[in-house]
Amino acid sequence: MSVDRVIHSARLVDAGRVTDRAWVAFDQGRVVARGAGDGWRDLVPRAADDAAGRWLTPGFIDIHGHGGGGASFDDGPDAVATARAMHRAHGTTRAVLSLVTAAIGDLADRAAMVAELARADATILGSHLEGPFLDPGHNGAHTAALLREPDQHTIERLLDAGAGTIRQVTLAPELDGGLPAVRRFVAAGVQVAVGHTAADQFTTAAAFDAGATILTHAFNAMNGIHHRAPGPVVAALNDDRVTLEVVADGTHVAPDVIRLLVRSAPGRLALITDAMAAAGGADGSYALGGRQVTVTGGVARLAGGGAIAGSTLTQDAAIALMVRRVGMPLPDAVRAATTVPAAAIGVADRFGALTPGRAADAVLLDEDLAVVRVWVDGEPIA
Repeated sequence: MSVDRVIHSARLVDAGRVTDRAWVAFDQGRVVARGAGDGWRDLVPRAADDAAGRWLTPGFIDIHGHGGGGASFDDGPDAVATARAMHRAHGTTRAVLSLVTAAIGDLADRAAMVAELARADATILGSHLEGPFLDPGHNGAHTAALLREPDQHTIERLLDAGAGTIRQVTLAPELDGGLPAVRRFVAAGVQVAVGHTAADQFTTAAAFDAGATILTHAFNAMNGIHHRAPGPVVAALNDDRVTLEVVADGTHVAPDVIRLLVRSAPGRLALITDAMAAAGGADGSYALGGRQVTVTGGVARLAGGGAIAGSTLTQDAAIALMVRRVGMPLPDAVRAATTVPAAAIGVADRFGALTPGRAADAVLLDEDLAVVRVWVDGEPIA
């Protein structure tokens, strides 16, 4: 059997376990075989990459990020290419492009732009509309004056613009029209996330019953856990249908609190970056959704008010924090950056695992969990 490429002599981290002396074979952009030992030599590969005993994982998937490398996804195809290249070098082989709240016409244009890019580039999984249907009291870095309650006309305009490529919408279900909006987006094949919300436990649970399946960056831009007012995080923890996004940068959520989530919702945490333009760059001044952001010590905050404004995180750094500071086993941390987010947006049949039939996306990590090499569709990236 002839194949395009084999990666061999790896410690394969996939499906929640580690396989020593593993190999994975790629052909025509897909995984076609895998095993352990020297069996790969019988495949007659056209290229063979020696992992030299390092960690081999599926390509990372980020379902919530706004940019990087000095560029924002909102700012057009060239900016998308710049930001994607930076994150791809850190192991994120597939991504949903998150769009910040904007005037409806602008947001529709950006959703249409992402739709066009997604048709040409399969590593772009579609768009995530983080707004405009958010609570003004929990707006975070979103411009409060542009937030609005969901209405049928606006929803249909955005869905039409996205042309079937809107993967996720974050909304506050307590808004007037919030629960009908959840049902409409779900009916259109969009995953709905509860976030930037003042919802209590019961309204959040009602949103999950209406079809929402994700909690946007758990604990951030929502009420926390109070012993007499459990809030949306507890509603998500109590519902096995729900995936909880986590920004594991050590700033958005304390590692000790993330550890509680790991124990309370095993297999349901999705690592996200929520990265803005400063990811992969130096401290300084940046923009996010038309608002000025100052990055100091790698932490992004609004220049006015000091609210956290996205992150400077990459997925490899998130995995490292989960292992080193949260104490999550590496196989579970990798799963939280691969299989779990893939399942959350309905693409686990194609991405997030190095099993036959899936896309040939892989990442090689050294002992310090730093990225050594990345393959996309079976080919190493520069």
